[in-house]
Amino acid sequence: MGIVVLAGGGFAPIAQAAGDGYRQPPEPLLGVLRAPLNPSPVIDSTGSRALLVRQSLYPPVERVAEPYLKLAGVRIEPRNRSRHDRSNGYGIRTCLDGFSVLDLATGAQTVVALPAGACPGMPSWSPDGQRFAFDNTTDRGVELWLGDATTAAVRRIEGVQLNTMLGSEVQWLGAQQTLLVKRVPPGQGPAPQKAAVPPGPEIKEAIAGKGESSTYEARDTLSGPEDEALFDYYAASQLATVDVATGAVAAIGQPAVIGEVDAAPDGRHVLVETLQRPYSYVTTWSRFARDVAVLDLDNGRARTVAQLPVADRVPVRGVPTGPRSHGWRANQPATLVWAEALDGGDWKADVPARDRLMSLAAPFTAKPREVARLKQRYAGIDWFAEGGRALAHEYDANRNWQTTTLVDVDQPSVPGRVLWDLSTDELYADPGSPQYRRLASGAWVLREEDGALFLAGGGATPQGNRPFLDRYDLASGRTQRMFRSAPDAFENFIGFAGGDTSRLLTWHQSPVDPPNLHLRALGDASPDAAGGEAVFASTARAVTTFPDPTPLVRGVKKRLVTYRRKDGVELSFTLYTPPGYQDGTRVPAILYAYPADYADPSKAGQVSGSEQTFTRLAGYRLLLLAGYAIIDNASFPIVGDPKTAYDTYLEQLVANAEAAVDKAVELGVVDRGRIGVTGHSHGALMAANLLAHTDLFRAGVASSGGYNKTLTPFGFQNERRSFWAAPQVYDQASAFFHADRIDEPLLIVHGSDDANPGTESTQSPRLFQAIRGNGGTTRLVMLPFEPHWYTARESNEHFVAEMLAWFDRYVKEAPSQRSARAEAGRGVGKPSG
Repeated sequence: MGIVVLAGGGFAPIAQAAGDGYRQPPEPLLGVLRAPLNPSPVIDSTGSRALLVRQSLYPPVERVAEPYLKLAGVRIEPRNRSRHDRSNGYGIRTCLDGFSVLDLATGAQTVVALPAGACPGMPSWSPDGQRFAFDNTTDRGVELWLGDATTAAVRRIEGVQLNTMLGSEVQWLGAQQTLLVKRVPPGQGPAPQKAAVPPGPEIKEAIAGKGESSTYEARDTLSGPEDEALFDYYAASQLATVDVATGAVAAIGQPAVIGEVDAAPDGRHVLVETLQRPYSYVTTWSRFARDVAVLDLDNGRARTVAQLPVADRVPVRGVPTGPRSHGWRANQPATLVWAEALDGGDWKADVPARDRLMSLAAPFTAKPREVARLKQRYAGIDWFAEGGRALAHEYDANRNWQTTTLVDVDQPSVPGRVLWDLSTDELYADPGSPQYRRLASGAWVLREEDGALFLAGGGATPQGNRPFLDRYDLASGRTQRMFRSAPDAFENFIGFAGGDTSRLLTWHQSPVDPPNLHLRALGDASPDAAGGEAVFASTARAVTTFPDPTPLVRGVKKRLVTYRRKDGVELSFTLYTPPGYQDGTRVPAILYAYPADYADPSKAGQVSGSEQTFTRLAGYRLLLLAGYAIIDNASFPIVGDPKTAYDTYLEQLVANAEAAVDKAVELGVVDRGRIGVTGHSHGALMAANLLAHTDLFRAGVASSGGYNKTLTPFGFQNERRSFWAAPQVYDQASAFFHADRIDEPLLIVHGSDDANPGTESTQSPRLFQAIRGNGGTTRLVMLPFEPHWYTARESNEHFVAEMLAWFDRYVKEAPSQRSARAEAGRGVGKPSG
């Protein structure tokens, strides 16, 4: 049952359903919310088949309520040794509803027959596209299953209980028909039990010296020796190989607390990170001490290549010192490549080069050699199929800047050639992302054809996104546009059919057509192509024909709207109008936004998104069916030097809101006197602050927010300075400190098990108490068992019901005219004090 408290107006206005339990929104909102999701494709590496996977929508709250342990940043369910949370920690792991095998040439689909009650995870294709593997969570454990791509038949591998706690649990081993798995050690025995009475106090200690680390690393940390014992037990894994033909399982080595596992292209050498004590009580397992070793599967011997100490004093948004980001060179049998910081891992240091790349080949007995030096922070490397050429990516956190350089690691003395050098906020000139192909070894390399790469991008324009595929000539730097989405649809490239670069697989949708897989054949070049249009003509046929799950929603109309902030920054939002809306009618509206940070004001207003996508309603958008307009994804940029941008956070927040409201009213759609505001997480803080510092909105709904930034004193969002370095920034951003000025009704919703250190669930009750104590109108809803993003069907239905009732009472049913205060000239900019 949701915990609901109301202040400022008594306890009666929003009645609970019978039994005082979870509520549901009325039809048609409920039916649309429960409508199933259509499948989405996972293309095999040969481009011959796809798995059509159907995501689960909302599991029952009983699934979300499964008991779990919090162990060093991971939530583990002891009943079956499965992950409770997703890998990012902000949501709850859910099951797929099922999948089928699709033959891309014929369009034939074969349903994969799963056992009753199955809870499969995302499948992974073998390098040759003939098989796929997936996990299946049961009451007893996490099983390993294999599927045949030709017949869609699946079978369970006996003798394997996967350990999914620290990831890397299943991977294909080189070109072999073999899987490398992390399994629960057989015969491990019962788990340690915590004493009913703790054996002693919880103790943490810091020795004098630099101790700063990011707020966001302190998630579900260990609290004492009992937690350490539990972490050792549940994180312990044994490596094993599985012969996919026979199902034979062979154990490798002894059990250990194993983190990342990565097989080399040769299928013989495996990179293994083994966590070491002492464990940290102030950060997650990703910062624990570890030994990095290469295991030789042929002889069972391991060679240590790095011994890394605990890294719980890393500068905010910095990196640890010493070797990091180990990975395999994709075009060699077994060559390691890793990065090392040259600036102490600190972005504030002024140095000629921040990182260097090191390399070491089998048998790993030589001295590592430096193969590249990067001016900025290493952000990954892409390999060509042959030779030493690679694309090295680096990121400048002080400018929000990315650079991609063509290097030859076999000739490190030869300077690289910069291919792309642009702001990470640049959308209109974004060249797109390189496309890859999979070698027989399973390694992914850049797809190169006759000296050209293929780049796929979102195709942002002032009129909205039009995704594209380009052919990029490496020698000249010229691009040839192979495909561009039509202006009246949204169609993005997802792969090549059968490896043929003239046959494109695309994901096509429009305002009236649900997303479906298309096969597009390129024709002759067009001499008239201009203005960014495709050089080649093309024809398409639908490979899938998924139906519209919610025909009622087609009555919703949307349009992309652009406008300016008072300081000239370009902004945009998508305006949705409810079914049956009559032009010229003013209706109540809800503004939704999520503030984003930009170093360059010219990039802040670049349009992202498209009005040509297929509309699906969830969350606040469901209120369209109750007669509201939605001012959706309104641009809320915080512009400035990344080191100091939050110095003007509040004034920019207000300016963004003023501009959006003024434009929505100017369009003749929105009633200025009946506008609500909502946001989630950092957007929830925005909503609370806008109620405190403006009179633009009649009411607000804030979900999973962090309202007192002094509780996250070592950085929040993109603010890197600590509270002690910039106390005024933390003060102005904290709605809690201005709760006495929140004089419009605010509904506060939070998951009671929020794992995000920036939005711990204690934040919402404290804001509620502050508003209540100052005589404001507010309501607090704590959703049981929910993390940062709400998962259970009951929770999502209750949230929508609460939001609808709140906005109906305080926005839709409010008088159309603004309050006397607003009419007196205080529509924005409430006086301080």
